[in-house]
Amino acid sequence: MTERQLIQEILNTVDVTYSFEDVDEDNKQYTLLITRQNNDRRDLDTVNKEIKHYFKDADFSYKEDLHPDDNKNIDARVVIARQH
Repeated sequence: MTERQLIQEILNTVDVTYSFEDVDEDNKQYTLLITRQNNDRRDLDTVNKEIKHYFKDADFSYKEDLHPDDNKNIDARVVIARQH
């Protein structure tokens, strides 16, 4: 499984909408834009904790920016990097 496939599997497991804002495959670092789906009643902090847990288990660093000011259409901007 590629890293991108692993990232997609994690985000699909948590059931969020996402896109890749920046991909640096040489450094294995990815910036993700994450949005809860319209019918998702979970609190953003709860969703973030769940996502963070899965990425930490998969040996990724995780830095989130919840409700980034520059983009009103997303819930979080997350920078992850594989830790080898």
